Amino acid sequence: MPLAFFDRDRTVAPPGFSRWLIPPAALAIHLCIGQAYAFSVFNLPLSRLIGGAQPAPGDWKLSTIGWVFSLAIVFLGLSAAVFGRWVERVGPRKAMFASAMCFCSGFVVASFAVRLHSFPLLLAGYGVLGGTGLGLGYISPVSTLIKWFPDRPGMATGMAIMGFGGGAMIASPMATKLMAAFKNDAPGGVAPTLLVMGAIYFVVMLYGVISVRVPAVDWQPPSGARAPTPAGEGTTATDAIKTPQFWLLWTILLLNVTAGIGVLGQASPMIQEMFPGTVDVAKAAGFVAFLSLCNMLGRFAWSSTSDYIGRFATYAIFFLLGAVLYSLVPSAGHANNVVLFVAGYAVIMSMYGGGFATIPAYLRDQFGTLEVGAIHGRLLTAWSCAGVLGPVLVNYIREYQIGRGVPKADAYTVTMYLMAGLLAIGFAANLGLRRHQSKPPTP
Repeated sequence: MPLAFFDRDRTVAPPGFSRWLIPPAALAIHLCIGQAYAFSVFNLPLSRLIGGAQPAPGDWKLSTIGWVFSLAIVFLGLSAAVFGRWVERVGPRKAMFASAMCFCSGFVVASFAVRLHSFPLLLAGYGVLGGTGLGLGYISPVSTLIKWFPDRPGMATGMAIMGFGGGAMIASPMATKLMAAFKNDAPGGVAPTLLVMGAIYFVVMLYGVISVRVPAVDWQPPSGARAPTPAGEGTTATDAIKTPQFWLLWTILLLNVTAGIGVLGQASPMIQEMFPGTVDVAKAAGFVAFLSLCNMLGRFAWSSTSDYIGRFATYAIFFLLGAVLYSLVPSAGHANNVVLFVAGYAVIMSMYGGGFATIPAYLRDQFGTLEVGAIHGRLLTAWSCAGVLGPVLVNYIREYQIGRGVPKADAYTVTMYLMAGLLAIGFAANLGLRRHQSKPPTP
């Protein structure tokens, strides 16, 4: 492809272009980078590269491997923050291509790292390079979708970000089958699986790169579309981070993600330990898959709902209902009520996903569309912090409780109450939000 193909002015949609062609382009990116949520399928095979059936001296510990995912999430937020304004300036096509190059190259480097059994190289490949691709791919379609759907910004971003939540549902079985097919060619079949997945994702992401378009300056939503919510003149990312509204939204995202991501990463052992003898490994795997489905569907359902009830009311529900449900989860465990436990977490995970999908529209309401992608990128540093804070809280509090002699079935009680408290703080932050009055961009 000639380099000019990636220029922003080459992506301006012609008259009569259907805006409904943009969500599939965004989904092509998000369904691929959503693989990050399925990285745990590699954990056990990566911990047995030397020993095979059982870990051997020199094998990586599971706790060590967990840092690969955490580092990828850290670099997702950092790259989104650093390159947010660049994405706005060069347009979605160039940014999405950069995302594909970084994300898929991360798989290639990770494959070599596995063959060489080099953990630093694995961190550099999947964590740093792949994580950078995650950040670029996550934000690149967002502002484009909001500009194409000014009348339904919540629904528009929900359609794309839903793909990130559902990417694991594709990646998990694909990786499992590929590792089984390659198990005789390489330890655990991990290295060739990473190469094949990187190639597949690159082809799919290229579809998004080629098909994405930006609306013309004078483009208007089709007649009959609901009028867009007023969003002011627009605020630059530099000015936005100087406002209390930005930092309240940052806190809101941090607390909502912290409360969900730690539990999501520990879901399988948690339900087995809380219901010993009732829930086995197979049922726990089904529970994890069900939570992924709720996470995915919640991204579209809640963000679409926010277009009607407003972003403030949507987040108020997230925090109030979430706090109540987290407080009830230990009681469900003590009563050995698996159905109530699963139902509670189904709603919690839907709101966890919904928070991700609704936050870009909340930013648009506060700061306009001028640099909403760049502002969103800087806000995602909250996700970076939560990606470390959430798992640390869940894992280390559990470990501390068990070390004090608390039964495993009760080791999560304190954590659940702590999560409820975090959501209560989030509710207070949401109450403090007032609409920011956008000013002309600073020179």
